[in-house]
Amino acid sequence: MSTWEQRVQGAWASIDEYEGREDAFRALIDGLAGERPAGDPVAAFERGSAWDSTGHSDRAVPLYQEALAGGLGGYRRRRAVIQMSSSLRNVGRVEQAVALLEAERAVDPATLDEPTRGLADAVSATLALCLADTGREREAVSIAVAALAPHLPRYQRSMANYARRLVEPQ
Repeated sequence: MSTWEQRVQGAWASIDEYEGREDAFRALIDGLAGERPAGDPVAAFERGSAWDSTGHSDRAVPLYQEALAGGLGGYRRRRAVIQMSSSLRNVGRVEQAVALLEAERAVDPATLDEPTRGLADAVSATLALCLADTGREREAVSIAVAALAPHLPRYQRSMANYARRLVEPQ
């Protein structure tokens, strides 16, 4: 891991220290992002994340879009999709969020590295929230229960079956 990555991780680890001073936290991230080349998708992602994490979904969405359009890859790409979808939901563009998340769920896991695959449940959880906002509650519960089932100490098979039945035609 590069020194820059370590400094970014350190900045994010300190976010709680900036409560009430969110502008100072955004300035910290902006300064780190400014060390990257102009047009760098990682810089746009980090800036978007800072706006998002300090309650400004509206300011985050264009930066996530810039990062994705600029070729952001791997783990950060999936995080950008999740975070942008959540932000889109927050600003009332939930149908766009659903489309992004459904496309993300359709990505073949075999094409992803392990850390990126590890975000699958976050994709599902965010999609469930978005679907609930669109009036598709049964589908939302199905996705949430299906994501939860593998983590249960017992009843995995039963819960997976119940999740599937929630959306099967009656």
